[in-house]
Amino acid sequence: MKRIIYKLSIITGLVLMLTACDKDFLDKPSYGLIDASDYYKTDQDLQEGVLACYDALQWAYGTDWNSMFVVRAFPSDESHAGGGDQADQPAYQELDNFSYTAENKPIEHSFQGMYFGIMRANAIINIAVGDTPTRVHLIAEAKALRAYCYFELVSMWGGVPIRLKQTTGSEFAMAKSTPEEVYAQIHKDLDEAIPNLPKKSEYSAAMRFRMSQGTAWALKGKAFLYQKKYAESAKAFDEVIKSAEYALVPDYSKIFLKGQEFGVESLFEIGYSETGGNDWGNFQWGGSRAMENQINWQLMGPRDTKFDGGDTGLADGWGFNYPTAKLAQAFIDEGDVVRRKASILSVAELEAEGGEWTAAPGEQWGMDGYFRLKYGTLTAETAGPATALNYGTNIRAIRYADVLLMAAEANFLASNTGVAQGYLNLVRDRVGLPFKAINMDAIKTERKLELAFEGFRFLDLVRWGDAATVLKGQGFTKNGNFFEGKHNLFPIPDTEVKNNKLMVQNPNW
Repeated sequence: MKRIIYKLSIITGLVLMLTACDKDFLDKPSYGLIDASDYYKTDQDLQEGVLACYDALQWAYGTDWNSMFVVRAFPSDESHAGGGDQADQPAYQELDNFSYTAENKPIEHSFQGMYFGIMRANAIINIAVGDTPTRVHLIAEAKALRAYCYFELVSMWGGVPIRLKQTTGSEFAMAKSTPEEVYAQIHKDLDEAIPNLPKKSEYSAAMRFRMSQGTAWALKGKAFLYQKKYAESAKAFDEVIKSAEYALVPDYSKIFLKGQEFGVESLFEIGYSETGGNDWGNFQWGGSRAMENQINWQLMGPRDTKFDGGDTGLADGWGFNYPTAKLAQAFIDEGDVVRRKASILSVAELEAEGGEWTAAPGEQWGMDGYFRLKYGTLTAETAGPATALNYGTNIRAIRYADVLLMAAEANFLASNTGVAQGYLNLVRDRVGLPFKAINMDAIKTERKLELAFEGFRFLDLVRWGDAATVLKGQGFTKNGNFFEGKHNLFPIPDTEVKNNKLMVQNPNW
């Protein structure tokens, strides 16, 4: 169930944006509001505070068109930004061809969104007293959520300020910590959280969006993998695998549909609901509390004036995030029919299902002949009164196949070849692919096809050291290039550099 909570505005200090302006202004009291230090006194207070952390993750993936999803998707070789033309949503086009700067709004909002989550978690961790089992669990949940946000930050921006308490105007200036220090904080939070988190099976069905022991162990394994600590990574992933809490969904095409939300393959999802009743008159188009539905999917559907889905179940949209022909060819080269058919749809396949694509060549900006089915504008994922504004598709942030492939990589690089081979086999067997001897090329190919459009490809290429080669000539115009030593990290948003006098911009930005 998608139950993300909404009681956010009553707690002073939880929603301080990182774009601080004036010290004297920020240091003034906010009359008529409840101070955070006076709020977390009951279990209900703590429940609302923890659920507000999940709400911040929704915001980071949806607000003002500027989602974490597009920031991680468009620089990869999986898709083109698309849109009406090369001037449509310039910030997206910049991500697609590596012309983005520190003023890019999707990058800025993604950075801020993670600190929203961190600040809300900090309030709980610093104020709440763990004097009952319920409160101990809720504090552990806040620590795991803080670790999740810091992992997103360090994997995308490198060293960032480690803010562990509520920041007032006079305390806002803070230097970046090193990536190693950020990772150390992530592991500390997870180590403290894991013993006090429930297993997934111990949550009720309605509560399985929440942090569990398996989620925290998977995040710990992923952090070690990004640190190139392969033996430690393998041990952490082993905790997930041996728990028997998770399994692969037999039918790959069903993983991203409603029926598998928070299902057996899910370790962590960012939930959305299609039942909000949004229409063109009441939809919130901006601000920190808007976009708590998945408007991104409408943005990323086939261009509405040119597309008829026929019997495919795919609805139209606004024309962004088209698959690349390069990705389609990778499925073909591997003989991967099952995942290709679940992930992308060719124009010929559309027409065979009674659909139509009427765009002339000059009207197909970003279109290589394929539409996206995974995370697509599926009619079954939305509801009225305005279906374009009520997509309920969840973000699958961590799923079991990803864990198996990360475990395969960690074990292979830790010289546990037999174990690694077994994990690779499980993922390939699910989609009917033949045996392939394990090596890094096999792992890279499997991640590319299994996790297409899930937001991992670009970061994988960076951490493997492959980005400069693979992403040469990136973008629909083939004029974008990844530069080693620059694009390995996203730029710290310009607003942060200007407002935090101790902030140092990332190299070469």
